[in-house]
Amino acid sequence: MRIESTSPSLVTFSLFVLVGTLSIEFCNGDLGSFASSVMKPGKAKGQGKDHKEDDPKNLGGLKMKFYESSCPNVDVEKIVETITWKHAGANPSLGAKLLRMHFHDCFVRGCDASILLDPSTKKDSPQVEKQSPPNLSVSGYEVIDEIKTRLEKECRATVVSCADIIALATRDAVSFQFQKRMWEVPLGRRDGRISRASDALDNLPSPSSNFQILRDAFAAKNLDTRDLVALSGAHTLGVTQCGMIATRLFNFTGRGDTDPSIQPAYANTLKAKCRGSFGTVLEMDPDGNSKFFDSHYYKILNQKKGIFESDAALLTDSFSASIVKEFEDDTKFFAAFATSMVKLGGTNVLTGKNEGEIRRQCRFVN
Repeated sequence: MRIESTSPSLVTFSLFVLVGTLSIEFCNGDLGSFASSVMKPGKAKGQGKDHKEDDPKNLGGLKMKFYESSCPNVDVEKIVETITWKHAGANPSLGAKLLRMHFHDCFVRGCDASILLDPSTKKDSPQVEKQSPPNLSVSGYEVIDEIKTRLEKECRATVVSCADIIALATRDAVSFQFQKRMWEVPLGRRDGRISRASDALDNLPSPSSNFQILRDAFAAKNLDTRDLVALSGAHTLGVTQCGMIATRLFNFTGRGDTDPSIQPAYANTLKAKCRGSFGTVLEMDPDGNSKFFDSHYYKILNQKKGIFESDAALLTDSFSASIVKEFEDDTKFFAAFATSMVKLGGTNVLTGKNEGEIRRQCRFVN
């Protein structure tokens, strides 16, 4: 999900359009039948003393209730939820912001909180991930910091990793509007010691990616086509800017033409809005439903109204297109999204005492 911006104050997303500085809200109400289909992963085979009871279902070495012995008598998940919900209540866009942070972290070096590391003050030090163009407008760091500070105090030790905090806070921020946890989060991630800006550029797909590029990028993270389509459903939220689709609208092949995969009337509407300024803000959902987390994204895709080339690309493969059709059903989409978020959270994780560390402060290595 490469994120690019033509303005420092407004962020544009590709692959998952999640949040900019504009407010994004989820629909109020109950998830209905989705509640009964929330992903409940089994334990995973991993490394370190806290993993010896794991069964063979591999989620990167993660398991539920990971901190029961290392932080006894403290409900780690409840602390994360309470702080996150406090901030989500004041800022409805927090869920989308943290989804974006989580994806950008996991797709670059795995879910190791490397996106949180601040640049070194040493002369000629290489830039870190948060200085890479796709990450310049990532936000929500202050929420992670507050949670970390509280857990250090409650556990009376450096026990809970920053990587686990991102995974939990993301789930809780998204879940706030529904007042229930939308998926379960297996824990046990450790924090990485390396963060390079170049890695973000190398690993995050762009909004002009074709299907093969998207599929290969996801496959490299052990995510399949179903995960690609499900996680792309986050495009049901958010905004973009005209500058992000200018080539697609006005000069697709270099001859002043428009991408023929866009529904003609919709293309004309977009061109009318974008002729005045490439900084014009566009809702991802042409029907004005970009504040609601639902399956409408898939309906507009099948109407050829996906705003990015990477959206339209999901229809260029027959298997992917069949999944797009399936996910027009809210219940199927919500269940698949939960499953894919759990898989995403297990991407190339560090586990066990010999990998990574547990940072004392999320912005700095120990």
